[in-house]
Amino acid sequence: MSARHFLSLMDCTPDELVGIIRRGVELKDLRNRGVLFEPLKGRVLGMIFEKSSTRTRLSFEAGMIQLGGQAIFLSPRDTQLGRGEPIGDCAVVMSSMLDVMMIRTYAHSNITEFAASSRVPVINGLSDDLHPCQLLADMQTFLERRGSIKGRTVAWIGDGNNMCNSYIEAAIQFDFQLRVACPEGFEPNPRFVALAGDRVQIFRDPKEAVRGAHLVSTDVWTSMGQEEETARRLKLFAPYQVNRELLDLAASDVLFMHCLPAHRGEEISLDVLDDPRAVAWDQAENRLHAQKALLEFLVETGYHPA
Repeated sequence: MSARHFLSLMDCTPDELVGIIRRGVELKDLRNRGVLFEPLKGRVLGMIFEKSSTRTRLSFEAGMIQLGGQAIFLSPRDTQLGRGEPIGDCAVVMSSMLDVMMIRTYAHSNITEFAASSRVPVINGLSDDLHPCQLLADMQTFLERRGSIKGRTVAWIGDGNNMCNSYIEAAIQFDFQLRVACPEGFEPNPRFVALAGDRVQIFRDPKEAVRGAHLVSTDVWTSMGQEEETARRLKLFAPYQVNRELLDLAASDVLFMHCLPAHRGEEISLDVLDDPRAVAWDQAENRLHAQKALLEFLVETGYHPA
């Protein structure tokens, strides 16, 4: 039987995704109560990082250890990947020694190519196209605070980047309406927009996008690998800063999320993370719990979320 991969939210059914985030809530409760739960004892996670990371590395490494397994950190400069060994060849060898792989990279094709030759599950820890693990944490955070997100309205403010693309996939899978406010020329990938149909609307005015929204989310204006564009982006995106006044236009019970790291004074005002509507710290912690549920789901443990 071929391995089950998680390269995109579309790799699971809607029911499986809901089951995973609900399981994340359960695993969070177990940890908060100090209950030892080690279903992945003896299993090993390999982690390939081409991009730097704080939350992704901590959450996967700590999560695997808490589930009773171990995690190995790999960077291209420490492996033959950095010397030009074909990705498929690396996948064959690594998957013969490991139980699950997580890859954080630039080109999404690196992950799909690795997965095609891997005999163990491969997880997308972030690519230039998508960041599905972050969306699991975001959806868990909303579920804990407000219940089901089905039928709600979400506003994405800023760059139509990999996070925005994953929010589009989330709109499809979790059945909510997504409004994207971005400057012209910085729209999300048209392929994802087309897939979502009438679930996604593109706005130029962030005030229109957030009006009545139940969740508002944003990200940095300059992603890794775009540093030479910083000055231009700061000017273009200035009207898209999320601040308390903008959140006041949203629903009275709105939540504000940011996948972090945040650049205060740029995509967010200096004080918005201190606003009671902001849940970025819970959101960051939930990377740990949602990914533990994902690891449990993908690795052969006999557990199947309902």
